[in-house]
Amino acid sequence: MNGITTRTEAIRSAVNSSPRVVPIDVSAVFKGDLFGKNVFDLAKMRRRLQKGTYNALLKTIETGSQLDVSIADEVASAMKNWAIEKGATHFAHVFFPLTGLTAEKHDSFLMPDANGSAIAEFSGKALIQGEPDASSFPNGGIRATFEARGYTVWDVTSPAYLLEGPNGSTLCIPTAFISWTGEALDKKTPLLRSMQALDKQAHRVLKLFGHKQIPMVTATAGPEQEYFLVDQNLFYLRPDLYTCDRTLFGAPPARGQEFEDHYFGAIPERVLAFMMEVDYECYKLGIPIKTRHNEVAPGQFEIAPVFETANIATDHNQMVASILKGVAKKHGLMAILHEKPFLGVNGSGKHVNFSLGNKEQGNLLDPGDTPHENAQFLVFCAAVIRAVSLHAKFLRSVVASASNDHRLGANEAPPAIISIFLGEQLNDVFEQIKAGGARSSKKKGTMVVGVDTLPPLAKDTGDRNRTSPFAFTGNRFEFRAVGANQSIAGPLVALNGIVADSLEYIADKLEKLTEGKSSKLNEAVQNVLQEIIKEHGSVIFNGDGYSKAWEKEAASRGLPNLKTSAEALPHLLDTNTAKILVKHKIFSMRELESRHEIYTETYVKAIKAETNCALEIARTMILPAANRHICELSDALSKQAEFGIEGDTTSLQKVAKLVRGLQANIRELDQMKEKYPESVEDQAEYACNKVLPQMLKIRKDVDALECEVADDLWPLPTYGELLFIK
Repeated sequence: MNGITTRTEAIRSAVNSSPRVVPIDVSAVFKGDLFGKNVFDLAKMRRRLQKGTYNALLKTIETGSQLDVSIADEVASAMKNWAIEKGATHFAHVFFPLTGLTAEKHDSFLMPDANGSAIAEFSGKALIQGEPDASSFPNGGIRATFEARGYTVWDVTSPAYLLEGPNGSTLCIPTAFISWTGEALDKKTPLLRSMQALDKQAHRVLKLFGHKQIPMVTATAGPEQEYFLVDQNLFYLRPDLYTCDRTLFGAPPARGQEFEDHYFGAIPERVLAFMMEVDYECYKLGIPIKTRHNEVAPGQFEIAPVFETANIATDHNQMVASILKGVAKKHGLMAILHEKPFLGVNGSGKHVNFSLGNKEQGNLLDPGDTPHENAQFLVFCAAVIRAVSLHAKFLRSVVASASNDHRLGANEAPPAIISIFLGEQLNDVFEQIKAGGARSSKKKGTMVVGVDTLPPLAKDTGDRNRTSPFAFTGNRFEFRAVGANQSIAGPLVALNGIVADSLEYIADKLEKLTEGKSSKLNEAVQNVLQEIIKEHGSVIFNGDGYSKAWEKEAASRGLPNLKTSAEALPHLLDTNTAKILVKHKIFSMRELESRHEIYTETYVKAIKAETNCALEIARTMILPAANRHICELSDALSKQAEFGIEGDTTSLQKVAKLVRGLQANIRELDQMKEKYPESVEDQAEYACNKVLPQMLKIRKDVDALECEVADDLWPLPTYGELLFIK
């Protein structure tokens, strides 16, 4: 046989790979020498800045007050000196454009002087403001090509850090990115605005509860990042993986995840070496990584930090994604963050744990042991319930993407129906409120395991529900519909904005009902809570989110079920949600419209790229392999006949039929490519309802051929090889 050897060679290389040994001093983590080593944090600022300058910076960071720009030169000088001492030659304003990726423009510290020499220079002006090209990033019509001016603006609330390279380091300065006319062209600016809006309304509610000292209330987040690892040798034999980040073809392996033995299993040695280096790099950048483990699907893993303020958590999550990809390559692996790289096995999400609080009042979503008595918690919890109920379509739209569509509702991830899981204890408390008033809370129990040597366990008041897209998990809500490849900025902007509006609604109601008298607060709170749970309790669901029965029940409750991005993305412009986002100065209407246009265009472009890739693979790799198989099998049958052996033509006929079907489906998809309508909204619907189903027809033919064509002729690494060879 004229077999294909590249797959065999790639498998041999993967099998023979050894863990990369990196000299990591783990003890440095606990000595305090490693964590935040490459971050210009408050401790370093305190040592290097004058007291007045440091206090001015600290005031801005801790209270959200306006930055005193007169201190910029001193901060820039200290920052530059620290960076140069650690091997930096350049600085970069780092920002997050609407691609969802990280952008950075590097400038040298070096400046020529009058004597023909050069000096290191970094001014306060260069620290505060940069000027990248605003027309070369997605802007949704905000900037024309000839209107190129845009600005990056230093975000003092997120610390500068060093990006280490093989030949030196770069000082990275987190910034916002806006147009010359002042519109936000990035993910960070709306996030900072939404945090400001949330703080303002939370202050009003806390003031009503009698608090005098109220530090800035911030949203906090802890994103659980899932990802796949694939051997690099095998990855580069899959054009669909390196072009689209997911497999467009692939028959199910003989063994998948049905044994349920990968989750929390022993981490392969090579993967553990990779994980330890990832942790090490994260620690140097002050990223508080807490957890690492095998996920449900073979070849799938998770990394999760502890909670941080929403802005820093967003920056850090972007950095984690870069670290995962960079370190993986050093270990001969590729990190895949696509939501559904492999059909038939679990996809990857980015569960975003969301809460809010401050230094004085603590976590405002912590119910305590007796939540029925914790009126303040109940008010903040009710604000979230109302917000999710009123803006469920908008929440679905902010996690919409071509890649996340393959995951949501696939009986492995949250369904596309946005509902809230409260758990038995809280559900019972709100049911009591609905009936007239809460007088008790279910208590934690004790579980006796039945083995004398094992201690009794504290039993929680309710179970967890892994099928809920928005679940209360003890002292926070976990938004599970966010995709692994998405920035958490968009979902956090949405949550901050809609919760801020609900807090404003509650504050208005309480101020009116109490008339400034604290003695009336308890009755007013009960009235508001009862009203909210009666009007919005339909969004609460503690059952199986994967069941067909829930789909019917959700419809009867009036809950939306937006299964595709083509259905969900128009709700970025829902009138009621848009009004509150504009009112709280999180977005202008023009900024919202630009995002709708950009994300819809991105959805269409992703499907067009996948279409082109699928056609190329089918034509240039699959059909030739199938035709060679037909020729070789035909020759074998002929030679068998010469020796009087009756050959079985069943496989030959089956492959021939599949090839005919594949050729016809390729022609059909080719024609569809030329029939896209004019408007971007119509293109999204066409891509969703016409193109994707036709691509699935091609996939069905190709996956069937994989099970028939001789293995030594099949050009693509199989699912078994991609998922299990590490």
